Amino acid sequence: MTMHLTGLHHVAIIASDYDRSRDFYHRILGLPVLAEHWRAERQSWKLDLAIPGGGQLELFSFPSSPPRPTRPEACGLRHLAFACADIAVCRQNLLAEGVAVEDIRVDEYTGARFFFCADPDSLPLEFYQPRN
Repeated sequence: MTMHLTGLHHVAIIASDYDRSRDFYHRILGLPVLAEHWRAERQSWKLDLAIPGGGQLELFSFPSSPPRPTRPEACGLRHLAFACADIAVCRQNLLAEGVAVEDIRVDEYTGARFFFCADPDSLPLEFYQPRN
């Protein structure tokens, strides 16, 4: 049986502080809002953001969600990676917003440049400049 998968549709994140995470992903990272809904029965926000290239990021708020284990690395989703055209400009823009970022490194296998930072809930985010 062939699945005929056509791509990655979305990644979902639960935020501890919805407004802070909404600001980070929408204003700081510049992801456009596709839809935003208050779900009264769950006391939860659901925000759909567009990721360049066709994917989406879903941002949720839920009351009393437990924190995500980050160190040591836990099994499961390791990090979310965004492709960017100019890694140095991307890093400088984050620094200008007060986001703590790591130094730019070079992938030993691909030669591509990348760096990491964390979102407001310490979810590791990678910014990756593919080699042309």
